[in-house]
Amino acid sequence: MRQQQEKSFISHDGCQIFYRYWPAVDSDQQSNQALVLFHRGHEHSGRVAHLADELALPDFQIFAWDARGNGQSEGERGDAPNFATLVKDAQCFIEHITQEYGLNQQDIAIIAQSVGAVIASAWVHDYVPNIRALVLASPAFSVKLYVPLAVPGLKLLYNFKGNFFVNSYVKPNLLTHDAERARSFTQDPLITRPISVRLLLDLYSVSDRIIKDAKAITVPTQLLVSGSDYVVRRKPQQQFYDNLGTPQKECHILPGFFHDTLGEKDRHIALERARRFILGCFASPAYTPSRLNADRVGYTRLETDNLTLPPSGLVKPLYWKFIKASLKYAGKISHGIKLGLETGFDSGSTLDYVYRNEPAGNSKLGQFFDYLYLQSIGWRGIRQRKLNLEELLKEAISRLQQQNDKVNIVDIAAGHGRYILDTITQIAHKPDYVLLRDYSDINVRDGQTLIEQKGLSDIVRFEKGDAFDRQQLAQLSPKPNLAIVSGLYELFGDNQLIHNSLAGLADAIPVGGYLIYTNQPWHPQLTFIARALTSHRDGQPWIMRRRTQLEMDQLVAQAGFKKITMRIDQWGIFTVSLAQRIH
Repeated sequence: MRQQQEKSFISHDGCQIFYRYWPAVDSDQQSNQALVLFHRGHEHSGRVAHLADELALPDFQIFAWDARGNGQSEGERGDAPNFATLVKDAQCFIEHITQEYGLNQQDIAIIAQSVGAVIASAWVHDYVPNIRALVLASPAFSVKLYVPLAVPGLKLLYNFKGNFFVNSYVKPNLLTHDAERARSFTQDPLITRPISVRLLLDLYSVSDRIIKDAKAITVPTQLLVSGSDYVVRRKPQQQFYDNLGTPQKECHILPGFFHDTLGEKDRHIALERARRFILGCFASPAYTPSRLNADRVGYTRLETDNLTLPPSGLVKPLYWKFIKASLKYAGKISHGIKLGLETGFDSGSTLDYVYRNEPAGNSKLGQFFDYLYLQSIGWRGIRQRKLNLEELLKEAISRLQQQNDKVNIVDIAAGHGRYILDTITQIAHKPDYVLLRDYSDINVRDGQTLIEQKGLSDIVRFEKGDAFDRQQLAQLSPKPNLAIVSGLYELFGDNQLIHNSLAGLADAIPVGGYLIYTNQPWHPQLTFIARALTSHRDGQPWIMRRRTQLEMDQLVAQAGFKKITMRIDQWGIFTVSLAQRIH
């Protein structure tokens, strides 16, 4: 029997998370291999503790957490601010155990079940950890609610009355054929039967995104699917498996198994397959496929090529003509839509308007249209990106000041520079020098006005410049030790442009300096944007090519930077990363 230890760590927002730890059996020789367990919804780490022995992996250290709001962890029972909070908790958990126990990500395997499997798959998708293997048991991508129109009904009630809780309807004898395990489920005081509707609806939303974009997942993945599952649907599990981007994948249908796959009476069948898969993945060196040529070959390139084609059929062309005509009409009374039509919906002027988030129009109807426009999910993501940028900018400035270094900042495509100027005004110890650059004369003019309004002319300067000219960037003076690239690379699908820009920054930034960069790995409105909105580039359709986070991080690594940390909005649209130049 393994010896269990009870531990805890503090997550990103101060929430204390409980976890169990089982050292490798031969404690005299510390193993660098680790297995992390994510429990089922409503449950806790004690419900997967039996796996520490039953998996028969004595050379592995094993960790299992109580997710926020479950078991012995803090947080309201069965609730969280959103599902992305749980995914970020997972990132903090892995960061904690790698630092505390001297582990490398490539020496970690994950086994996750049900809701825990959705957390794990979203974490692997969003944060692109270089882990060795991922085993998902009956992932809860779509819960069977059995009530007609249950999800739309819950959405309507949630919008009307706010957050509320629903109880799990599943009886223990429909979770497992193991009578003792079913009995213990009923008697376990740490089981949390209620779940908040907010979290339940978010589970559906995140699952839908992860299934659609599973090609971005390159970690070797095994699915263990219960053949007689009364809790979750099998079709989304199959869609996820079919879409997976890793060639190393397996899907096992386990006949007669109920939902508690890893707690079933005949669970040894599932555990033997998981053990074999994990040991097989560890038998060869960790491998991450290169995505540096994804601008030429791959599914995001195919997606973009399809968006360049005119809409097909008879109805779709008429539909998009109607949408564009509606936008043109709305632009006559909505200030934000008018600005987008005049300067481009991807322009610095539009971005600054979105940041300010103050609906304006020529009439009450115009203000209402402007409000709806500013509340679109893409613009909400942009405003969250600004907050994440400000957070990492403060962290980078603090790191440099703690090293007693001068803080020389450059933003190579600043737009109006609002987010960086807002940040500077919030901190007590100002940077030594800030250079804002942009290719647009309008942005330079309006950015300079904003600098003067905020009284920062003594340390901030704005100039015109090309963010893709390697020589210009290499000759920046004074040499920056903190560079920011926000909202730029997302607008250009060509990786050679990004390579030139990053290489120029690497030429300018000394070893030990920092880079903050953004990315757009996902957007639910790509088709609408391509068909209806125009770009700042001569009013052409605004067609974007998404970059997976792996692709963006590899471009940054190629330039000599190592990623330190990352932030992502709750919808999975925009990421902000901090990297340090290492060579």
